[in-house]
Amino acid sequence: MPAKVVVGVQWGDEGKGKIIDILASRADVVVRSQGGNNAGHTVENNGEVYKLHLIPSGILYPDTLCLIGCGVVIDPKVILEEIDGLIARGIDCENLRIDPRAHVIMPWHIEIDGLSEALRGGSEIGTTRRGIGPCYMDKAERSGLRMYDLTHPEVFAQKAKLAGELKNKLITSYYGGKALDVDQIIQEYTAYGQRLQKYVADVSVLTFEACRANKNVLFEGAQGTLLDIDMGTYPFVTSSHPLSAGVCTGTGVGPTEINEIIGVAKAYTTRVGKGPFPTELHDEMGDLIRNRGHEFGTTTGRPRRTGWFDAVILRHAVRVNGLTGLAVNKLDTLSDIGTLKICVAYKKADGTVLKDYPASLEELAQCEPVYEEVEGFTGDISACRSFDELPQACKDYIATLERVCGCPVQMVGVGPARSQNLER
Repeated sequence: MPAKVVVGVQWGDEGKGKIIDILASRADVVVRSQGGNNAGHTVENNGEVYKLHLIPSGILYPDTLCLIGCGVVIDPKVILEEIDGLIARGIDCENLRIDPRAHVIMPWHIEIDGLSEALRGGSEIGTTRRGIGPCYMDKAERSGLRMYDLTHPEVFAQKAKLAGELKNKLITSYYGGKALDVDQIIQEYTAYGQRLQKYVADVSVLTFEACRANKNVLFEGAQGTLLDIDMGTYPFVTSSHPLSAGVCTGTGVGPTEINEIIGVAKAYTTRVGKGPFPTELHDEMGDLIRNRGHEFGTTTGRPRRTGWFDAVILRHAVRVNGLTGLAVNKLDTLSDIGTLKICVAYKKADGTVLKDYPASLEELAQCEPVYEEVEGFTGDISACRSFDELPQACKDYIATLERVCGCPVQMVGVGPARSQNLER
């Protein structure tokens, strides 16, 4: 059962796309299990850059089966635009399959997402306003529309009519917005469903059969551990489970089918959106790391907050994901910036030292980082093609990360290209 899970272990944007692309090139099946088009993977393949939001990275390999599981929420318009864009670039999408249980993002979800954030004023969560949260809300409320509904016009028309009318009451009466044209939406989305029908298949069965046939299966994570709705920095989280455990519920396979879990981190820490960030740098160093690391969102273009590597976060991620190894990206960004810092614990205002990540946002907001300093390294390391070629100071930094995180580092990234990923 050579099945691997790749998960983000910080706040997302860790560079999972490159790691996933490398592993997808060796996979027979690539599966996406959660999130929506609020996530994004930037993949550089054969000199071309692809920005994928819903479709698994394995789509770049013509013989790879690409599956979107029931835990993903799908904007039909967005996924069709993504399919059309890939086809226009010569990428065949015939191996794409979408689970009929996956929920559909409707225009009222997007409208409510924006209105809800505006209503919060200065206390907004910082969503991408793409309707992800409201769609998951309907899923939990058992009033959502699924891909099965979308691809069966009579079923869809009935359910969408009822759902749209109810949402219009909420939009107009509570939020003070303008009612949507439900009939026009039904007509538009029925056409989307007709185009997507050929891609719909039971992903749970396909994934299980692949695992039992001893095929190489890669479960592609989106977002990051600290954005998990339960184990993340609630409420500044996403509405799904980016953890390794989310793979099981989001695809319909049991945990015994998985035998390797790889966590992806940056050599420093970044975050998008609001919420406490103990190691955040508000100075020139933070700007330097942001600009050198090109820290701007794949999906939104938003500048990311930057800070030193936080081992407290990583130990949390190792524990809740059951990581078997780490991939550390963007080590090259830290070259020639002097002494490097690693947060190994948090200190509260009362002097209490925390080694474990706190459960509450309020407690986290009181925490200051306790740093361990490591000698920096100089020179361009982007041309290194093996771990042994790295300067000793780089090797020492990686060794320190392994020690303070309690997890072996299997891969080190020294640039965006696949050839710049050093495997140990």
